[in-house]
Amino acid sequence: MSLHSAGETLVGILRQERTGDALQNRVAQLFEECRQDVYRYLLTLGLHPPAAQEAVQEVFLRLYVALKKGENIESPRGWIFRVAHNYGLKVRARQASEEPFDANLEGKLVAPSDDPERALLERERMLRFHHAVAGLSQQQQRCVFLRLEGLRYPEIGSALGISASAVGEFLRRAVSRLRKVRDE
Repeated sequence: MSLHSAGETLVGILRQERTGDALQNRVAQLFEECRQDVYRYLLTLGLHPPAAQEAVQEVFLRLYVALKKGENIESPRGWIFRVAHNYGLKVRARQASEEPFDANLEGKLVAPSDDPERALLERERMLRFHHAVAGLSQQQQRCVFLRLEGLRYPEIGSALGISASAVGEFLRRAVSRLRKVRDE
């Protein structure tokens, strides 16, 4: 089942329930807006695509339950990513016996270029970049991935359980290291 069809099923279930239409519509709207970003983030945590799809659904079901219980969530997007982060780590721990997504696979999937030399240089550049990202601390990687998903520093901090200033420092250090690799 694809993420899109699973998402449509979840949205349909939420909209069919008779009580709390406004709440269901709010969660369904957040699901539509954020599901791809959450899915990509879970992939960066090392979840396999099917596990990431299930995790996305679980995160939004947890959001629905939390809102139905009356929890006040000031930043739903930050809350969603925090829950996705924590749940993703649990799922990844359970799938420890499986291999994580291979970053070198991207090089094999790139369309062949007319210029083999240029293709080789680009592949080497991307490999250096992937090694540089892998060389960042886990906190730096998570901050970078969440920032790439469009979250602001306070939302990233909320998702990871750290302060916004710590997020800024992690990102500053990560960008500095990545620039060094780029300039080599």
